Order: sequence, then structure tokens, then C-alpha cells
Amino acid sequence: MKQLFKVNGMSCSACSASVERVVKRLPSVVRADVNLISATLICEYDPTRLSENDIIAAVEKAGFEAVPETKQDKQKNSDSPSNVATEGKSSGLPSEKNRLIISLCFLLPLMYMSMGRMIGAPLPDVISPAYPVLFALTQMLLALPVLIVNRKFYINGVKALFRKSPNMDTLVATGSGAAFVFGVFSIYMLGVAEHGGDTQMVERYVGNLYFESSAMILTLITVGKAAEAKSKKRTGAAIEALKKLAPTTATVIRDGVETQVEIAAVTAGDVVVVRSGESVPVDGVLVEGEGYLDQSSLTGESMPAYKGVGDVVYAATILTDGFVHVRATAVGGETTLSKIIDMIGEAGATKAPIAGMADRISGIFVPVVMGIAAVTFVVWLIMGKPFEFALSNAISVLVISCPCALGLATPVAITVAIGAAAKRGILIRSADVFERIASVRSVVFDKTGTLTVGAPQVTAVVGNEEDELLRIAYLLESRSSHPVARAVTEYITREYTGEAVSFATIAGKGVTGVVDGERCYAGNLRYMTECGVDTKEFLAEAKERETKGNTVIWIAVGDRALGVIAVADVVRESSARTVERLRSRGLTTAMLTGDNASVGESVKGALGIDYAYCSLMPEDKSDIIRQTMEGGTGVVFVGDGINDSPAMATADVGIAVGSGTDVAIDSADIVLLKDGIADLDACFDISRSTIRNIKQNLFWAFIYNVVCIPIATGFLGISLSPMIAAAAMSASSIFVVTNALRLNRLSKGKNKTA
Repeated sequence: MKQLFKVNGMSCSACSASVERVVKRLPSVVRADVNLISATLICEYDPTRLSENDIIAAVEKAGFEAVPETKQDKQKNSDSPSNVATEGKSSGLPSEKNRLIISLCFLLPLMYMSMGRMIGAPLPDVISPAYPVLFALTQMLLALPVLIVNRKFYINGVKALFRKSPNMDTLVATGSGAAFVFGVFSIYMLGVAEHGGDTQMVERYVGNLYFESSAMILTLITVGKAAEAKSKKRTGAAIEALKKLAPTTATVIRDGVETQVEIAAVTAGDVVVVRSGESVPVDGVLVEGEGYLDQSSLTGESMPAYKGVGDVVYAATILTDGFVHVRATAVGGETTLSKIIDMIGEAGATKAPIAGMADRISGIFVPVVMGIAAVTFVVWLIMGKPFEFALSNAISVLVISCPCALGLATPVAITVAIGAAAKRGILIRSADVFERIASVRSVVFDKTGTLTVGAPQVTAVVGNEEDELLRIAYLLESRSSHPVARAVTEYITREYTGEAVSFATIAGKGVTGVVDGERCYAGNLRYMTECGVDTKEFLAEAKERETKGNTVIWIAVGDRALGVIAVADVVRESSARTVERLRSRGLTTAMLTGDNASVGESVKGALGIDYAYCSLMPEDKSDIIRQTMEGGTGVVFVGDGINDSPAMATADVGIAVGSGTDVAIDSADIVLLKDGIADLDACFDISRSTIRNIKQNLFWAFIYNVVCIPIATGFLGISLSPMIAAAAMSASSIFVVTNALRLNRLSKGKNKTA
């Protein structure tokens, strides 16, 4: 049995790893995948040996809340705003954006007050060092709102500590809390010093207030959290857009009478009437009539497909031309469209979360630092040092090991990289994309609209009387709304005079009309044969064009063929260059298409793609992606259509081209805003440079602690005051931020130094 759970309370990858770990330990659990971004757990288990309540209890034991979601719940959630948007309201906390604004409002005057005197900035006497206790209290009152509005770091961090699985929130809470507590301690010491007239002690503690450090840590971390929250706001948009494709009513034949009913009232076996321009409301078999169906919502192919009696049709496809009766075989949640919706949700839930480097380090780093601080305090007391000296050194350890640099290492680099990518027309949706794409070894493309233009275009005109051929074609096709007819008329730039009278459309075959008193035809070979047209002269040329994936339109006057017009979805100019660059990186390339093998192989050969899979439905594409990933290969899928959404959600990284549908763009991790895939290669440059930059930041932030913490203990004979410790902490943060800012060079395509 497979069940989806909503998991509340997770804040980082250490949390999601904890949930995944406890669930996997349960008996009969085949698979347990936790997705941090969507806050979901998908679990496969034997219901005869394990119940939902057992899974919920295990998650609660790990410190989180699990709520099973039914299919109705998923549907309701997809219609509502993003969970991220409502998260703040449900928890009673302001959103990341509001927290950041509030934090800055108090941090800026706090920084002016604490640091302004270093540059001679004026302060009223009553809140200046001339009145030490008031000076310190005012700073505390400015820092306190920042701590309160960002209290979730303390709440989550302390909970994680009690669960014995410290995370980034624990690091932030420890560093910020230590600085604030030391500030409070300093206020008391200032009171004691003033009462005793100890001016030396007053000067010492006035210079050792770290309320600004406490507030600064929380504010800078919130910058990264706000950027992360912004990338999550589109959750559920893809599913909601897909649902809108299906019609809400259907015309059903009951007791020989056409009756319009709500779609929920249609059952398998009902015969549904579909007219030209209407959407098919069910999956079924065509039992009467014929016509062309636009299946781009499912297959992504731009060319309408001819359907006759006995052919299978799908819900949400559009009958562009014709009149048909369809016997329903699947309705409601059983249609192909509904399965695509379910596949997007499931694929999103089963994605492995990125393993945050800082969170992995924090699992060891936090308890070790707290232990070192405690040992420092106790040892100095045992050695007979004053309480103040022991506490000062212990606080110095906590302040100097404050996780500001470690916490900034990832979010600052990612924020800069996302901005640099945006300047190049590359929209990156979430931070974990950088790590996922850096490990990719295979790039899989949708064909239509991604590698190709996505619309039919005339590729060749073959005939002995070309001007006459184009004239007849224009007069006939200009009266048709078929996509191929539009391609022909767009190709013919000249407007011919005259008119095709007695015009008629023959579904699945072509069009006919009388021009200058002669019966003329435009259509496929079968139609020409039925009309008695002699096709021998151009037959070989027509068949050769068809083997190359072209649709061939015959033009005839009476029983004489004037020639043929070849129409195809042509390859984008940028596709070949991009595929070549990807292969030069050692990446394997593949193409998935709903077109037949002749079309697929033609595009594969033209672009030098390694593999081509043809005649596919959306679920087939997802299966191929999944099989490739099971082989241990990281996969990027690039597409543009609604039908590509499940494959995008299944792949390690989904990329949509800017000319694609809204649903494809909403489903993607990366969107190439410029038309085509010319910037695809840059995604790999940016991601790999960003990961390298993050590793550099983490290395230096960690090494800084390794070197400075022993010094801060005072055991090496050097006693660091908390002020110097805070200065060293700030220096490490400045280094990390400066290093991350080098990623701005990526906006101009420079990545060697990143």
C-alpha cells in the first residue's frame, strides 16, 4: 500500500532525514521518502503488518506531526493557495518577508547605537555610554523585538536539541542566544560596577555588549529563509492548471436523447457527443463519426491527429474538426488527465531532499561547541579563577563559534547565484536545484516545442507549376482552420485573387472547392486516390518526405496533381549547438516524443542525440525517466508542454523552456526565459560554480571555528574577550559573503573564478 502524509514541523534536511530514518525502521516498510519542500512523506508498506497510526506515532516520536492525505485532500489542497503562503498564519508567526522587515527596523538603530560611536556618530547623552546601564538597556530593548519576531529559530532549535538531532535552527538559537544572554549579564555587571564606583569594569562591559550580534545573526539568517520561502509559493499551481483543462459538463445520449449533464454524472459505458471546438470529457473509444483531435494537452504534439471509429480518445483533448460519438471507458479520477495530476503530486512527494551540508555539520558541531563551552567554564572555576572570568571565556567560545558564517555559507551563495542566473534569463525555483543538477549525468529532452519550434512549417514545395500550385493551395487552405492549412497560408506571402466556391472539408482527408470552374483538391494521398487524381509523377518525392517526418499535402486540379507541399515541425537553430556542448561535458542525451519512429529518428540524427524513444504517452515518459534514475544516473528533463509535467516532476531536475505552457513552467525547477534551449548549458556552469562556492564557504567557516575555538577557551595562554570573539565572528561572515558575491560574475557567463 502507498500512502501520502503531510508532515508538519520540519525546518531543514536534518529534520526530514530524521523522519525518513524512523519510518524506514518500521516493519514491512518498503519505501519512505520525505520531501522537505512540499513537507510530505510517501510511504509504501504492508497494511496487514502496519497501520497509518503506527506511522503517525513513529513520526510524532521523532518530534513532528504526520497527517494522512486522501485523494480528496490532495484535490482540495491543489485548489487552495500555497501551503507556504498560509504557514505563517497557522503557526501564529509572521511570514519570512515580514520578519525580515521588522528585524531591519530594529536592527538598523541598534547598529547605529552600538557601532556609531566608533566613527563619531552623535547620540543623545541619556542613551550614550555616559549612562552605561541606560545605554545597555536601550540596546537590549531594540534587540528583543528581533528575537521575539524570529522566535521560531529558538522554538525549533530547542526542540531539535531535545530530540538529540540538532539542526541549523539549533545553531542559530545557540549563537544568538549566547550573545543576548551575555548582554543581559553585562547589564547586571554594569549595575554592580556603577554602584561600586568601578570605572574600569564599567568601561569593560560597555565595550562588551553583544545585543547587536544577537539581532544581526537572526536577521541575516532570515534573509536566506525569505529567499527560500519565495521559491515555494507556486506549490500546487501546476495541478490546479491541469484540472482546469477538463470540461465540467458533457453531452450524453440517454434513451436516444442528447442530455447535458455534470461531468460527475457520466459513467463508464455512456456515449458522449463531442462537436467541433469542444473538449473530450472522458477517455473512451470513438464509435461514430471522424475528425481531428488536438492532443497537445497530453502528448505535446502540435499536429492534430485523425481519429476514426475504433480509435481511442482522451479527456481534455480538443476536437478541432469533425463530429463524433465517444463511448466512455474511463471517467473522473480514472482518466489519463487525472492520472497525470496524481503522477505530478506523487513524483513531487518522492523526490529526495537535498542533504544540507551545514545541517550535516551541525549534528556534530553544536553539541561539541556547547560541551567545550561548559568544560571551559568548569575548568576555570576549578583552577580558582573568578566566576566572571570563567563565564567570559565560556561565552567567548559560544560567540566565536556563532554559526553566522556557517549559516550564511549556503543561502548567501545561492541568493547571489539565483540573481546572476536571472540576469541571464534563467529562472531557478529552489535552492536544492544547484546540488541536484551538479550530479546529473543524463539530459532527456521532449521533442516538440523544446528541440523543435513546436508548430508546423512548410519545408518544401515540389511541382512543375509552382506558382499555380501555390495559388490553388492558398485559395483552398485559406478557408480551412486546420494547423497544417495555416502553415501553408503563412508560407505563401502573396495574396492570390479568386475564390474557391462549393468549398467542403472532408474530415481526415482534406479540402475541396471549385476554382475557375474546375474542381480542385488539397489533402492526403488517400484522398487523392479516392478522387481519381494521377499521383505517379510526385509519389516518390512524397514518400521520401514522409520518411523524414514531413506531413505531405497534395494539390490537384481535376485528375491532375500539381505537386506536393511538405510540412513539418522544424528543429530549432540552437538545439544542435546545445546538444553538442552537453555531450562535450560527457553527458548522455536522449529524446522522448509522441511522434512516430520516422519523425523521431530524423530529429535524433539531425541533432546527434544518443537515444530516441518514440510514440510515447505521458506515463511512458515518466517510466523511462524513472528507469534511468534507478540505474543510478542523475537525470535532467527538458520540456515545454502540459504532457511534460509528470516527467519534470519525476526527474532529478525539471527544466522548462520559456515558450512552454504555464503548467510546464510551474512544474519546472528551472525555467529558461529565452525561447529555446540555448541557455541550457549555462545551467550546468552556474550550478557547479555555486556548489563549489558553497563548499569553499563551508570549509572556511568550519576551519575558522577549528582555529578560533581553542583560542577562545583561554587554555592556550591567550584570553580573548567576547568583543574580539565577536569581531572574529564578523570577519568570518564578511569573508563568506565576499566570496559568495564573486558569483555575480556568472551573470556575464564568467565562471572560472567562482
